Amino acid sequence: MVIKPMSPDPARNKSILKILKQAYPHANCALDHATPLQLVVSTILSAQCTDKRVNMVTPALFKKYKTAEDFAEAKLPELERLIRSTGFFRQKARWIKAMGERVVNRFGSKVPSTMDELLTLPGVARKTANVVLGTGFNIAVGIVVDTHVKRIAKKLGMTRQSDPVKVEKDLVKIVPQKDWIWFSHALITHGRQICKAPTPLCGTCPLANLCPSSHI
Repeated sequence: MVIKPMSPDPARNKSILKILKQAYPHANCALDHATPLQLVVSTILSAQCTDKRVNMVTPALFKKYKTAEDFAEAKLPELERLIRSTGFFRQKARWIKAMGERVVNRFGSKVPSTMDELLTLPGVARKTANVVLGTGFNIAVGIVVDTHVKRIAKKLGMTRQSDPVKVEKDLVKIVPQKDWIWFSHALITHGRQICKAPTPLCGTCPLANLCPSSHI
């Protein structure tokens, strides 16, 4: 059975993707990292925090903790001190330490590369797993749905849903799988540069003519 896209206008969706590719051809993850392990940690820290702030914290963090064993053996007070400015630092520190322990004890000290395995790591939900798989391993199994992606996809009429999992289900029917990794980064970049909340810059938006929510 062929599942039709949620949107009644596939041609418009195709035009949206074309314009996004012209505007953000090299859109990529904004979190600084050198390994999948660092990406897991950075993505956990990014909850309720800007990527810019996370990138200010991680150089010192990754200098001290280089391996999964390092995070597993970390003393919580010291870990909390290093990540304090990212907010919710006590919970994030517990997640990161427990994540390190799980990676060491269950996965031979290597970050796993499947959705099911990643979801067993403390602090890792589907969004984080999609980030790690897409950016860390170049494996496209879904589309990252953060606040920017959810908000802009709804504005563009690509989904009517609010639940991130349901938004993702709509988007993967519309966006070709080869573009899944890039697409989320493109929408996130668009949200930071132009389609800002609460006041989007519709006058400079290349998608304004295709956007049902445009103020022009």
